[in-house]
Amino acid sequence: MSHNFSRRKFIKTVGIGAAGFAILPSLYSKAAPSDKLRIAHIGLGGMGNNHMKWFANIPEVDIVALCDVDELHLGSTLKTLQELQPGTKAQTYGDFRHILDRKDIDAITCATPDHWHATIASLAFQAGKDVYGEKPLSYDVKEGNTMLKNATKYNRIFQLGNQIHAGDNFHRVVEIIRSGAIGKVHTVRLWKTGAPPDLGSPSPEPVPSTLNWDMWLGPAPYVDYIPAKCHFTYRYFLDYSGGVFADFWCHIADIVFWSIQPKGLKSISSKGEAPTGIADAPKWINVDYEFDGLKIHWTTEPPDVPGAAKRGIGAFFEGDKGTLICDYGSMEITINGETVTDIPEIPKSIPRSPGHQQNFVDAVKSRSQPESNLAYAREMTLPMHLGLISYRLGRPLQWNADKEKFVGDREANGLLSRKPRKKWDLL
Repeated sequence: MSHNFSRRKFIKTVGIGAAGFAILPSLYSKAAPSDKLRIAHIGLGGMGNNHMKWFANIPEVDIVALCDVDELHLGSTLKTLQELQPGTKAQTYGDFRHILDRKDIDAITCATPDHWHATIASLAFQAGKDVYGEKPLSYDVKEGNTMLKNATKYNRIFQLGNQIHAGDNFHRVVEIIRSGAIGKVHTVRLWKTGAPPDLGSPSPEPVPSTLNWDMWLGPAPYVDYIPAKCHFTYRYFLDYSGGVFADFWCHIADIVFWSIQPKGLKSISSKGEAPTGIADAPKWINVDYEFDGLKIHWTTEPPDVPGAAKRGIGAFFEGDKGTLICDYGSMEITINGETVTDIPEIPKSIPRSPGHQQNFVDAVKSRSQPESNLAYAREMTLPMHLGLISYRLGRPLQWNADKEKFVGDREANGLLSRKPRKKWDLL
């Protein structure tokens, strides 16, 4: 798509001139040199506030803007920032597109609901800004591909917000698995307990005057306002997210893709149950994946293997010489009937992270991709989307990893992407 067409489409869709704002002078402007990285935070719920606090504690960062479609979130977060940094001059916005046009902003963080992740990140890349984006990476498979194409085309830096990746325990697990200590891994069992709450069957309500509901929905299908569909509990609706499964997949599947880099996905088979009430993300979901030489099993309850029952989330690696079980902060390796928490003889070969957010800041300054970069995050996230598609269709699916298409299944392939609402088709 040409620069001129892209810009005309963007301005036509935005329509902000009628709202009294200046028409965008340039989507491709570069920020002036500065000793500090100037960051704006978009999406200011619970995780967005975590973003703000994390980056506020990094000396090389200057928080220059905050954005949310809910005025209550916006005001509350500004107050918190003012308490952390009494001299802050951060400006507030209800529309992220004004942030993207500011020449003095180098990077954004995005902690919106999942269905906005890809659009905001892709437009940020086009605007010459780097992105620290919350998980899951995208709402669907096509969106992840769009993000990667834009990041590559505009030479942008991206870090996925799977903060556990930066921890020493995950680094150490990768070193031990890669060392061959438990042999060739043939099976991995992943799990995360938890289910959507019973949200009842509420009726639509008037939209609060402080909330831009139409923009909150954005590319998702239009529905009347129901509080349970908004803010934190949005994740239990398939129009916006994928429940506990989508929320936690990247936190624990990360250790598998980092340590053994599964390739050649062939099949996906999901079973699950819908929750009680208006939510429709899985109450529970079990997914079996078959890769070349590797099987990955996801369950909502801990599998029947040693050490799993005491962990609400975890990974159990089965190799031909032994096993390794881990969660975010611990691991146990069992070889020849003996269980240990480390193998000191295996050297530390992976540089430790300075912190997930600091890693992003360092990457932006050096123009090198951080650990949880977009290419890696897209590949690691893709099986999660496919598991949800199998769940929604209620049948096993065959996958062509080279073409990234389901084999002989038009209905399943139709769920790899979703057409945005016309008003919010910004890409």
